[in-house]
Amino acid sequence: MKYNRFYKWVLVTLTLVLMSFSTLHKFYLSVSEITYSESDQKLRVVSRIFIDDLDAVLLSRYEIDSKLTTEFEDQMAQYYIEKYLKTKLLLKINGAVLEYNILGHKVDNDQLVFFMEADFKELESLKSIEVQNEVLMDLFEEQQNIVHLQLKGKKKSLMLIRERPSGQLNF
Repeated sequence: MKYNRFYKWVLVTLTLVLMSFSTLHKFYLSVSEITYSESDQKLRVVSRIFIDDLDAVLLSRYEIDSKLTTEFEDQMAQYYIEKYLKTKLLLKINGAVLEYNILGHKVDNDQLVFFMEADFKELESLKSIEVQNEVLMDLFEEQQNIVHLQLKGKKKSLMLIRERPSGQLNF
């Protein structure tokens, strides 16, 4: 009987310890996909960012308690999200900055999915594309931003971190 109680105590203690370690480290990650639409000659970007991380960066950077995706969402939240994204996500084509528009977003579980596009009619002249994605890196040292590019028949993925926030694909 003593052994049964001892093993139960060990099992409960071990479970609690292991569960506490699983919450010690949070992963900080965003994923963006860049493609080209030949039919309307636009470069398209789709970015996924965790809602709680975006809430935290808006509070830290702009002092906005945004409460994203709730009925109490701050009226200025979308303005500051666009301002933030435009300063942290940059695209360069052949060395020149490409301006893009943020078309909107949708909620997907615990993420916001942003839809962006830029006019780009000279796909044949594309020699290089550089992506700089520093989204959330100013708040989280461990932030990783994965970028998938699919252009001119080439597929490439970039893992961008604080020490290396940009990458380039040459054609």
